[in-house]
Amino acid sequence: MEVVAADIGGTHARFAIAEVDGGRVVALGSEVTMKVIEHASLQLAWRAYATALGRRLPRAAAIAVAGPVGGDVLKLTNNPWIIRPALIPEKLEVDDFTLCNDFVAVGHTVASLGESGLAHLCGPDRPLSATGVVSIVGPGTGLGVALLIGSGNSYHVIDTEGGHPDFAPLDSIEDSLLRRLRARHNRVSVERVVAGPGLSAIYKTLAEIEGVTTADLTDQALWTAALAGHDPLAAAALDRFCLSLGAVAGDIALTQGGFGGVVIAGGIGLRLAGHLPRSGFRQRFVAKGRFEPLMASIPVKLLTYAQPGLYGAAAAFAHNRLEDVRLRQSLD
Repeated sequence: MEVVAADIGGTHARFAIAEVDGGRVVALGSEVTMKVIEHASLQLAWRAYATALGRRLPRAAAIAVAGPVGGDVLKLTNNPWIIRPALIPEKLEVDDFTLCNDFVAVGHTVASLGESGLAHLCGPDRPLSATGVVSIVGPGTGLGVALLIGSGNSYHVIDTEGGHPDFAPLDSIEDSLLRRLRARHNRVSVERVVAGPGLSAIYKTLAEIEGVTTADLTDQALWTAALAGHDPLAAAALDRFCLSLGAVAGDIALTQGGFGGVVIAGGIGLRLAGHLPRSGFRQRFVAKGRFEPLMASIPVKLLTYAQPGLYGAAAAFAHNRLEDVRLRQSLD
């Protein structure tokens, strides 16, 4: 059957027609991207997508949103749209829909694509466990964290707020970074360091240590300079970012029991594809004292699929409908 897949973020709303069958995504059509600011609501963006497509939309929807999912009214992160789940059938003219957090969608993408959507990063070069816990860590504008629990012929994705534990510095440079961030925030979570804006905080901390003045770069310009490697200070900040990401990812794996594997996802994770293997990420990931042998046994992968939100929304719809069928059959 056909389903409208939607990935609603703070800046962009992405749409595609997906075909699902037997609990899986069979095909995902071309993506159409719209700016959130150019539409007053999800309903109006939905209609604009139908116009752009030049056809009636399927009467089934798979929607991933950047923000918590629950309650009568959803207020999205960095997005003025308000979504009332109970009104989705009426407003979007659908008979069936799935609504999930955008990082839950990423978890469904990891489960559905398997190794075909992953690249080996460090640790043993073997597939993720099909029957264990897999931790998924996604640095982007924020830090998304989920866990995937496999049970052989099925799986469950659990969303968390794992980006918000306290940041724990591991050396004198990170002590300075924590002091800088603490002066600006009542509480410093790991998301303040290992998400997009964190690179700027690291960059300014290193500049302060070096006693130099830096240009006032936007986050995007700083990331471009850091990845290009032409600015030594920006490159050093990027190396420090990778160290901290390794430490945080290792902590998350320990607390979640993600010994079946760890997946680095998110827009920044993909941008770091060529850099993470050459950085100190692995060193910090395994550096957990007496648990170092355990950490060294965990395969760490990088999610390489370009639009995991869209694919994952459709995969969540397909998975949920298959689980509904299995439940009905078990009750018969």
